[in-house]
Amino acid sequence: MTLALPVALDRFPPARRAVALAFFVNGFGIGSWAPEIPVLAARLEISAQTIGLLIVFFGLGGVSAMPLVARAIGRVGSRPPLLLTHLLAGFAFPLLVLAPQLAWAFAAIFVFGAMFGGMDAAMNANAISLERHMDRAIMSSSHGFWSVGGFVGAGLGGPVIAGFGPEVHAGLVFAVILVCFALVWRMARDDRGIASRRDVSPDAAGAAARPAAGPAPAAAGLLAAVAIGLFALVAMLPEGAAIDWSALYLREELDAGTAASGFGLAAFSAMMAVFRFLGDGIRNRLGAVRTVRLFAFVAASGLVVAGLAPHVAVAVAGFALTGVGLANIVPIAFSAAGNVEGLPDGTGISIATAIGYCGGLMAPSIVGFLADHVGLANVYLGMAALVAVILALSGMMAGADRADAGD
Repeated sequence: MTLALPVALDRFPPARRAVALAFFVNGFGIGSWAPEIPVLAARLEISAQTIGLLIVFFGLGGVSAMPLVARAIGRVGSRPPLLLTHLLAGFAFPLLVLAPQLAWAFAAIFVFGAMFGGMDAAMNANAISLERHMDRAIMSSSHGFWSVGGFVGAGLGGPVIAGFGPEVHAGLVFAVILVCFALVWRMARDDRGIASRRDVSPDAAGAAARPAAGPAPAAAGLLAAVAIGLFALVAMLPEGAAIDWSALYLREELDAGTAASGFGLAAFSAMMAVFRFLGDGIRNRLGAVRTVRLFAFVAASGLVVAGLAPHVAVAVAGFALTGVGLANIVPIAFSAAGNVEGLPDGTGISIATAIGYCGGLMAPSIVGFLADHVGLANVYLGMAALVAVILALSGMMAGADRADAGD
């Protein structure tokens, strides 16, 4: 009766399940917020411009929390800040949804962004620690669970709100986050005091914590982390262009009907989720650099197809290819950031996620400005050239393969 089951469980141990759940919850919470936006806007009589400002406050909250989480990871490991931000994220959601006044909504969304952004940095750091321990890539599939969470949260939110109201929806999201918190609390890996082989000599492999890094290695590590963060930002710009503007492009420039206007985003999101789950196996076989090169080429090709599409079906195919290509670039960049030498644990990944968040905040306004002047078709062609920069700089991702089983 043993058969292959123990092997399967060994490839998905409790700590791996905890990481998957944490990524799912983070995506679920953010996805659940999307259908609440028009409800909150109507209740507080908020304009579209004010909603945009609220979204900016969400990003500012996340970016503000990440340095604090990085310091906590350096002192106590990634598990405590992961658990704390996970728990507080559950309380932040209903506080935002039920905010009685606009001022409360601004305060609540800042806290909401801080908890989900801080959780983002902590769960990525925990995943990187687990990659080193398991000696194989898990980052892409972890982000795949984030995509699944976002899909479930956004998909269930609308029907629940329509059938039972925003208060019931807020309570349901709160309950899901807390149930998952209990499971993550039981299974999450404690990486406090664990150093990877990049930090210590073999004779000191069992010793705790990080080595003392001199000013020069620390400065070099900081520059490397910033460079990787900018790499991730560049990858997030075309992702934002596809997510936020594909429906408008299909409708206004390719004359798609209302029903068909969402097909581009649907194809992009579906392919991104699928290939995030496939990405770890591809990276384990090809290595990080070759994987990034392959997927960057596919992403650039997809953007060219979308930008040159003569009709809707071709554009949808182009967005599907773009989703395939962009699926694994940011997860690999985060792995590389977490393995930067000369920095305390958690610092590199926090820098990269903070800069990447900036890319997500910048994408809608940058694309909107350019679209007003040159049209969305030309924007997507320009984004293909931007992805070519990723292809040229793919050698920076070699550090993602430095995950060692040394602890």
